[in-house]
Amino acid sequence: MELDQAEHTLADVSEAQQPGSKRKYLILFIISWNSLVVTFLSTSLLVATPEISADLNTTPETINITNAGVLVAMGCSSLIWSPVAKILSRKRSYDTATIVIFLASIGTALAPSMSVFTLMRVLSGLTGTYFMVSGQTIIADLFEPVFRGRAVGCLQVGSVAGTALGPCVSGIVVTFSHWRDIYWLQVAMAGLGSALSITAIPNIKSEVKQLHEEGRESHISLRYVLRAFNPIKVFKLYLLPQVFLTDLSCGFLAVTQYGLLTSVRNVINPRFNFDTPLVSGLFYISPGVGFILGSLVGGRFSDHTVKRYIAKRNGIRLPKDRLNGGLPYLFLVLPASMLLYGWCLQREFGGLALPVVLSLLIGAGLMGAWNGLNTYSAEIIPSERSEVVCSKYILQYIFGACATAAVVPMINAIGIGWSFTICMHFIRSLRHLGSIAF
Repeated sequence: MELDQAEHTLADVSEAQQPGSKRKYLILFIISWNSLVVTFLSTSLLVATPEISADLNTTPETINITNAGVLVAMGCSSLIWSPVAKILSRKRSYDTATIVIFLASIGTALAPSMSVFTLMRVLSGLTGTYFMVSGQTIIADLFEPVFRGRAVGCLQVGSVAGTALGPCVSGIVVTFSHWRDIYWLQVAMAGLGSALSITAIPNIKSEVKQLHEEGRESHISLRYVLRAFNPIKVFKLYLLPQVFLTDLSCGFLAVTQYGLLTSVRNVINPRFNFDTPLVSGLFYISPGVGFILGSLVGGRFSDHTVKRYIAKRNGIRLPKDRLNGGLPYLFLVLPASMLLYGWCLQREFGGLALPVVLSLLIGAGLMGAWNGLNTYSAEIIPSERSEVVCSKYILQYIFGACATAAVVPMINAIGIGWSFTICMHFIRSLRHLGSIAF
């Protein structure tokens, strides 16, 4: 296999793939919406844990641990759905995944006990990252390289808007209604995504050999099915330095993201005497705005960086070029804002305005760094695009699950200042990423 293959940007593309196609942007909206739905479910209980735990006769700590299990399920979901796509086609597997999350959301809303609640949420999570993996491969098939950053930025808006909207909306719901209404809202969102996917997304053909259409046998044998579900091909990609370092970078970014989101009710509420889920839920608007701005601005800056390097090489593009656009976010914006955020809360200076602004900067820095990494992971090995993206999400969500389960106990033990200092050093340790980008 070849890494970082040079590409000429003047390659012929079909008319349907040219920017301006209304159908193409409808598809982009649908895959972004489904990413929003699945990330919404991963964070929607963050400010409602006391209400849910009281109703289901458990503790908030147990709820947080089960949420970490949901994130692990999300990370591993592509190991299930990607082989299904190889056997049945990407279109059929994607549509089936939307139906599964719809039905599991109904089960969550009706769950009579903690065990059923956990089971239904894990089933929902098992569709998780496949929407993002498949979404990124669809973008790579539809969009030219100089437009992919913006398209991935739109996909990121869907996924990160879900993580911010989840706790914000749930705070409003549990203040004025019952926590189960959060999941009935999720049922409606998943139902809309499923209906749009089934009716509007066509069976898009890939021009490179990936898990979807090409390489699919006309007769599906047991040996072929077992080979398709063998995860070794995905895990072997971690032996490639470019893949592993890209995935590790996304994992460390996930630690920061879920560390920020999980800690709000335990840190912001007592610091500023917030006593309702509504007020703490509204705090999530700040990182949510940062997520969206970082996704959109980061996508444009990523594409601009690619065009600049294409001009330098007389029309030749290398996938790693776009990583240069994320380095300022990764090594300047994120470390500074994370350090200030943690210590302004621990030392109690700056009032409410400072952590609000800093959480916005953290959100923007995360997405600005993530955009180039996400797009690069879909381009680094074109013939194994889906497997590479799958490997990224496995590591990313395992790290996110660890952060979800560990951040509150760590803050209670050493304080939020030192906790975010540790997260900041995770980010700084990724300076080796520069050896890929330059």
